[in-house]
Amino acid sequence: MDSYHIPVLLMESVDALITDKNGVYLDLTFGGGGHSAEILNRLDSKATLYAFDQDDEALANVLDDKRIRFVKSNFRYHRRFLKYYNQPHVHGVLADLGISSHQIDVDYRGFSFRFHGDLDMRMSSGIQLKASDVLNTYSEEKLQRMFWDYGELKRGRKLAAAVVSRRKQMPFVRIEDFVSFLDDFVKSQPAKFMAKVFQALRIEVNGEMEALKKMLTDLLYVLKPGSRVVIISYHSLEDRLVKNFFKTGNIEGNLIKDDFGNVINPLKEINRKIIIPSEEEIERNNRSRSAKMRVAEYVGLK
Repeated sequence: MDSYHIPVLLMESVDALITDKNGVYLDLTFGGGGHSAEILNRLDSKATLYAFDQDDEALANVLDDKRIRFVKSNFRYHRRFLKYYNQPHVHGVLADLGISSHQIDVDYRGFSFRFHGDLDMRMSSGIQLKASDVLNTYSEEKLQRMFWDYGELKRGRKLAAAVVSRRKQMPFVRIEDFVSFLDDFVKSQPAKFMAKVFQALRIEVNGEMEALKKMLTDLLYVLKPGSRVVIISYHSLEDRLVKNFFKTGNIEGNLIKDDFGNVINPLKEINRKIIIPSEEEIERNNRSRSAKMRVAEYVGLK
């Protein structure tokens, strides 16, 4: 499992998650199974863990344990699958957002600018759109919005215009070709710039922000009072959305008050200050350095 993906904030996340050793839990980002294994290690024989992952390759990591049910699906559909399994409520939900180490470290998935290969970036074979399709078919305005919204690239407008101009002569197909094209836009910190561009493409291809919004919203229908939600994010777009949701109970981040001026929020933040990896963990796993963990408890509407 560790060779596939090293679980981030493992003990901290599971410590915050478990409230009932015989409860029902969701691991919405199974990946290499590291978090799931530790959750099962803490649970008793009557407990159930539903593990979600849309990646075909995650199937190879499914644990041999009668308490776990693996669901090959995007986590945005967790409510639908719980209905299918006649499971109305759960005691806790864990989501370790972002991309797994395995997906980054293999060239044929197209997630990393460090390799040669096709511009793919799909987290599931069921997704039709590839990164190359985005670059070759999106309008200049749509590309500009993607680079700004998902990559927070200040030069997104110029980059979008250059993509549209270049693809008229030669479409984008290979990672190394796209990286070579991007070299002209790098002023400083090339790795950081490339990472932002690839992040924007990956989020767009996989509809990550829409999936996160749907997942968060539907949590309010599956949680029971006293249950916990633990979410680990890796970039400001994700963290901002999670922060607003925990503070207000809605993805827009709007404070809703009753007739007496009291805030209506079915969630209570457990950690006002974000939890980050220790220096020792970052030293062991450098990819954990940007992780931010937030925890909330479902208290319901009074």
